[in-house]
Amino acid sequence: MELIVSCTTGRGIVQDYLDKSPKAIPFYGRHYAQEGAFEEKALELDLRFDQDSRRRAADALVVPVGADVSRLEAFVEDGGFMVTTGQQPGLYGGPLYSIYKGLTAVRVAEAAEAKLGKPVIPVFWVASDDHDWEEANHSYLINTENELCRFEIPGSEGKDRQSLHRIKLGEEADGVLDDFVASLPKTEFTEELVAVLRDGFSSGSSIPQGFHELLQHLLGRFGLFFTDATDPAIKAASRDLVREELATSGTMEDVLRGTADALEGAGYGLQAAIMPEGVNLFVEGPRGRERLYRDPAGFRLNTSQEVRSASDVHTSFDSDPASVSPNVLFRPVVESHVFPTLAYVAGPGEIGYYAQLSNYFKAHNIEMPIVWPRFSVATIEKKISKVLKKFDVTLDELQRPFHEIASGFAHDEIPTESKKAISKLRASLSEGVSELQVAVSAVDPTLKASAEQFRNQAFGTLKDVEAKVAQAVKRESTIALSQLEKAQLHLMPNGKPAERVQGPMYYLARYGGAFLDALYDRFEVDLDCPPDAGR
Repeated sequence: MELIVSCTTGRGIVQDYLDKSPKAIPFYGRHYAQEGAFEEKALELDLRFDQDSRRRAADALVVPVGADVSRLEAFVEDGGFMVTTGQQPGLYGGPLYSIYKGLTAVRVAEAAEAKLGKPVIPVFWVASDDHDWEEANHSYLINTENELCRFEIPGSEGKDRQSLHRIKLGEEADGVLDDFVASLPKTEFTEELVAVLRDGFSSGSSIPQGFHELLQHLLGRFGLFFTDATDPAIKAASRDLVREELATSGTMEDVLRGTADALEGAGYGLQAAIMPEGVNLFVEGPRGRERLYRDPAGFRLNTSQEVRSASDVHTSFDSDPASVSPNVLFRPVVESHVFPTLAYVAGPGEIGYYAQLSNYFKAHNIEMPIVWPRFSVATIEKKISKVLKKFDVTLDELQRPFHEIASGFAHDEIPTESKKAISKLRASLSEGVSELQVAVSAVDPTLKASAEQFRNQAFGTLKDVEAKVAQAVKRESTIALSQLEKAQLHLMPNGKPAERVQGPMYYLARYGGAFLDALYDRFEVDLDCPPDAGR
């Protein structure tokens, strides 16, 4: 098994930030590779967090089974910090990049602790208040027949807008899980994985609960701690901040719009649109989790159009704190308010969001954390590596539609003798027609066009012959093309990198914890020589 490790990449301002472009860095406050960045951020955090506030932050963490709880006491007593990352929960662990984000956070935290001489705790924030059921309710797996299979828990009335932590899995989840388990490779590691999956994703549980249990089981031994968006300690610590956001929502919209205008003026697009009269909060209402908007009568729930006063929103938060939650722009501010966050480990989409937030953080008297790009991985098994080497195919080439790969392969595999004969005939035709044009033009200049027409027809016929030869080669190369297709399925399923589609279960069933150990070993972080996008 070969691991090709690099930093995540992106487009526009994301790639410019990764490339340390002076045009992009001002939108982030500082660059993750900037000398002294971690020391500067640590000083700012020490001004905002005392021992009591660090104790409250530690109380909001979930300690995985077997984790070293003494690390949290040292964090409180010695004035420690955190490196955070997070993801909305996904069925059976969601895409692979959730694992990569968690292990990147572990490695950055280790490096920061060595640099600063204080405890640095890696934390994974599970966004269980997210309401995108269609994104969370499925998982992909390459089965034992080398087929990419989608396993999905079907939706039902009312699920579309509910926070994921509110949705209990029904009996249909058990049938989906049975099918998923039946498709896993049967190895010495499978039984343990299946037990964890059944504990977390069976009927009566929820996708966030299963996601928590699975990732804690897999990554807790690396020192990763967890928290949840609905944790009462987080809600209690952010109560005043939520009230402030509600009271100053117009001002905050102006701040965000100013940054949006600056981004667009610099030629960058927006990851998140700034909606007129929008409040950066969701409130659970008659139609599930609904975005809040300012209204002449107070505040309006976007989907149901129900109107509520500020007092109503405060009452909702006080009686059921999980019923009021931040949107994608406010969530990072809430996290940095509750946790002394040195750095946030982000994927490309999140790096795009953070470009909009520096001034928004400042409006809340907080400095934005350092944005650290997660590691990206292409896992190439030996059987796949042999195919790539045999046909001299790169990962980038596998992103093309397979019919293009197959056509190119067939053309490349045309016998040398046939290629030479076709090339020779094409050259002879070109030379002969040129001579003919000169000769006939002396008789009648208009005949030159007829000769040109003949050449085009001849070249067209020759191209048809070449295509038929390629088709014949393709028919004779069925096995080879099948190998290429399987390689593409493993590395670029659905035309996307595997880390964005396939879940972790395929590799964990085949290689067990050694897969995670290999990732951890390869995710090397040196704050004095940070990775770059080209690594």
